[in-house]
Amino acid sequence: MECIVNRRAKFSASHRYWLPELSDEENQARFGANSRFPGHGHNYLLYVSIIGELDKYGMVQNLSEVKKVIKQEVTSQLDYSYLNDTWVEFQETLPTTENIAKVIWERLSPHLPLVDIQLYEHSQLWVNYKGNNMEATLTVQTHFSAAHRLALPELSFEENSEIYGKCARPNGHGHNYHLEVSVTGEMDPRTGMIIDLVALQKVIDDYIVEPFDHTFLNKDIPYFAEVVPTAENIAVYIAQLLQEPISKLGAELDKVKLIESPNNSCEIFCRKLSLTNEKKSESTLQPALV
Repeated sequence: MECIVNRRAKFSASHRYWLPELSDEENQARFGANSRFPGHGHNYLLYVSIIGELDKYGMVQNLSEVKKVIKQEVTSQLDYSYLNDTWVEFQETLPTTENIAKVIWERLSPHLPLVDIQLYEHSQLWVNYKGNNMEATLTVQTHFSAAHRLALPELSFEENSEIYGKCARPNGHGHNYHLEVSVTGEMDPRTGMIIDLVALQKVIDDYIVEPFDHTFLNKDIPYFAEVVPTAENIAVYIAQLLQEPISKLGAELDKVKLIESPNNSCEIFCRKLSLTNEKKSESTLQPALV
């Protein structure tokens, strides 16, 4: 039986986004505060995922050996380092989170049967790299607070209560929604970036956070005047809103995850959706939830 095993590791390091072929002004314009000398640091969190068949001991691979390889090939070299000068790979391509994950994969793949490298720069920004040349997936997390009511207008209160329970109460209720937006693209061979992060965050703020935050979704967002604002429908609508502006930034919207509460969340795998500019029925807009 094939199984995926995840091993966690961590390291602290600093880096700087700065290209010598650009002037100080050009670096500042391109990378903002990340270009400041002598750089800035992060407490990186690394998850190494390996795949394989279970052996007679019930293991994919001895985790003591996995831990030793990760330490020898990665964390002992990167911990408390200045990344720009640590590995030769960061001389040609800047040590962005995307590129660090890629190089870690390249360092570990001769020793481990890798299936995924997940690297957290901090709790609201992380990357997944799966060995697909220069392709990586970047995820940013944000949040908004909103109220909603789950009810179909053609049904009575009693009928809606049968379907939606307490969520059908007339005056609605609220949530602190946590939103994860994942985008996939090709790393620039010089900057190491798949997308302009500042531009991506602005798109998410402009299209989602600002319009949705502190609203009553049923009344303040026209789309939900006709569509019940379940977490699933909210996530689908967010995916629709973000797909085109993210495409214009040169990346592809990969996934939207909406966490309604600690007990409820849904994920929309956007690359599997064939969204068009034509008006779709509600049933067409229901992708698989995981």
